[in-house]
Amino acid sequence: MADTQSQCGYVAIVGRPNVGKSTLLNHLVEQKISITSRKPQTTRHNITGIKTSGNVQMIFVDTPGMHKKESNAVNRYMNRVANSVAQGVDVILFVVDRLIWTEDDELVAQKLTGLGQKTVLVVNKVDKLEDRADLIPHLQILQERLSPLAIVPVSALRNANLAELEKVLAENLPHADHVFPADQITDKSSRFLAAELVREKIMRQLGAELPYQVTVDIEEFREEQGIIHISALILAERDGQKKIIIGDGGSRLKSIGQSARLDMEKMFDSKVMLKLWVKVKTGWSDDDRALRNLGYLE
Repeated sequence: MADTQSQCGYVAIVGRPNVGKSTLLNHLVEQKISITSRKPQTTRHNITGIKTSGNVQMIFVDTPGMHKKESNAVNRYMNRVANSVAQGVDVILFVVDRLIWTEDDELVAQKLTGLGQKTVLVVNKVDKLEDRADLIPHLQILQERLSPLAIVPVSALRNANLAELEKVLAENLPHADHVFPADQITDKSSRFLAAELVREKIMRQLGAELPYQVTVDIEEFREEQGIIHISALILAERDGQKKIIIGDGGSRLKSIGQSARLDMEKMFDSKVMLKLWVKVKTGWSDDDRALRNLGYLE
């Protein structure tokens, strides 16, 4: 029987690409769980972050951005993940960007309307508004259009108004026993997190030069004498992409590795030895079998 004082529930973070869903998750759980970059569709998997505060445990699920374009198997996978997660949670956070409303925002709104789930509208990046008064008529329109439980303006990057958002969530979570230990912050494996950190550094350093057809496979992850040894294989679609990732004399690959290793050492609280390789695997992003082998089609 559940403790009547204990609350626990799943919260999906949904929205179109690049509205700040992953940044919001990381700041809510006060730990880097989901990778971020300025490039849309950085998140490909549903990433779980856990925040336990006293009697309340919030299990956040960061989803890939929902979008109309489904040009290949990995895009179709991302939309499926976002759709399925939104159907099985207690509360949905629908994240939008300031006064901006696009076709993809409308797509998300239509999907959520059909689900009938408790929805909180999170208006992100309000710190970038020149005049906050501009927000009021926009919020009125969104209230009429979506009828959410609440509308909470925030700046995820600056931790602005996140306490208010957590308060709204706590008021709408069911009374239930906690699913995870109080000190656990994610259900993802260390191998998964290591792969995502490498992919983040690739996207951050080569975002404008490189298309999405790059993924990372961890071939070795072992701890020996207090040092974690990680070997990561970076898969590109074409030789040209491989050359861009490696850079002149291996300079870009070295820079990606150094940056990823520093974040890994913070995340795993251990010294890390990281080795990176780049290999061409043509068509991986549009091949269901390849995606399954790389952990996409759960």
